[in-house]
Amino acid sequence: MDNSQTYYFYVLLCADQSLYGGFTTDVAKRFATHLAGKGAKYTRAHKPLRVLYSEAFDSKHDALHAEWAFKHQSRQKKLLFLKKHGIQVKI
Repeated sequence: MDNSQTYYFYVLLCADQSLYGGFTTDVAKRFATHLAGKGAKYTRAHKPLRVLYSEAFDSKHDALHAEWAFKHQSRQKKLLFLKKHGIQVKI
């Protein structure tokens, strides 16, 4: 196993202004997959517009935990999380 692998938690803004949190080892490649309609079922229905946020982790576990924590918050808490990281989402 390659211990130098980097894992990412990322947040997408979708066309309907919803937020999608995901996990990957390559944010740009994964976003392209979402744009092609071959990503998650959610993003096939809620067309992604752009990557709002990404955070690198040394372990898969930590990145998956960040994704899980984000997905299990209210929209208001997701917006607050993004704001704390310098990202404003216009509603």
